[in-house]
Amino acid sequence: MRLTTVVEIERIFRAEYGRAVAVLVRAFGDIDIAEEAVQEAFTTAVSRWPSAGLPPSPQGWIITTARNRAVDRLRREASRHDRHAQAALLQMRDEPAEEGPVPDDRLRLIFTCCHPALGLPSRVALTLRLLGGLTTVEIAHAFLVPEPTMAQRLVRAKGKIRDAKVPYRVPSEADFPARLDGVLAVVYLIFNEGHTASSGGRLVREDLSAEAIRLGRLLADLMPDEPEVLGLLALMLLVEARRETRTSSEGALVPLAEQDRGRWDRALVAEGHALVRRCLQRNQAGPYQVQAAINAVHTDAPTAAATDWLQIVQLYDHLFALAPSPVVALNRAVAVAEVDGPQPALALVEALPLQGYHPFHVTRADLLRRLGRQAEALDAYDAAISRCDNTTERAFLVRARDDLAAEPTCH
Repeated sequence: MRLTTVVEIERIFRAEYGRAVAVLVRAFGDIDIAEEAVQEAFTTAVSRWPSAGLPPSPQGWIITTARNRAVDRLRREASRHDRHAQAALLQMRDEPAEEGPVPDDRLRLIFTCCHPALGLPSRVALTLRLLGGLTTVEIAHAFLVPEPTMAQRLVRAKGKIRDAKVPYRVPSEADFPARLDGVLAVVYLIFNEGHTASSGGRLVREDLSAEAIRLGRLLADLMPDEPEVLGLLALMLLVEARRETRTSSEGALVPLAEQDRGRWDRALVAEGHALVRRCLQRNQAGPYQVQAAINAVHTDAPTAAATDWLQIVQLYDHLFALAPSPVVALNRAVAVAEVDGPQPALALVEALPLQGYHPFHVTRADLLRRLGRQAEALDAYDAAISRCDNTTERAFLVRARDDLAAEPTCH
């Protein structure tokens, strides 16, 4: 009973943390108050629910408990003439019943946190922490930086918001364009963490993927004429369409080339393709639209062998021109290997500054294996395994390394 309940609490935390924080930020106008109160509420749940059982509405219980804890704390501090606490209590009493142009609490807080007063990386990192419920470790992985660096970035972002007295209000429609890049980046990174968890025993975190798609649909309803919004939604739908085939019945990772394409979600594929066509009609290409187009090519191929890799290379050329990065260059090199062979691709890969990024070493290992350079490939697999924190993905790499080690050495 206790184990089941703890697992359920963890599921509720993942699903409801962002919503609870969003509701309390709207109520009190303060990130720290909201986040600490929600964390206290979940701590209380962990101590009570295993023996008392789940309440009829766990989500409502968390929000009510967190709100009460915040009010109690603020009253104590206000009695000591803490002006910050007094202001938060005043806002709570006078909270307007406004909805504004953004009707969803979590989406509204994303827009609010993505304020131009913060640098784009700080906006995205802070919002991932508050709304995505991602840990500092997970966010650091998404940004390819050490955990202490990300922890300092989050502290600085909160401090800048507090010191600059950035208001927590629903942005007007005129504010949307200046904040859209940050909002899209947040949704994209939440989806990425859901697609391949940076750590833990599961390859996929369905809760984060579903939340990102939900937010993407809300954005598309809110901004139906914004091509990059449609492009991001298309990208997520086309990737999500393959989810059920990415692991075997035993939970092992199945690479794209070996997936059963007959089991891909054809409804999501069709919806994604339709969105890509809408983007093409607008002729205002952006990075998310190009990534969606790449996935449209993959999902259009009836077999892995039928994939139009030349078109994918051309799309990666376009993506690199729009948003140059070593990760884009790495993904392009994978496509180049299918068109020109592993040797030209390896030269491209080895020029990239991605030593701490385990997919870099995975790609090197595969290319070296295809070139018959077994010893170097084994070393590359070891480098990838040592940098991979996802149990399912690491098990796949260990099997690939062991299979290669068992092959006769080529001379």
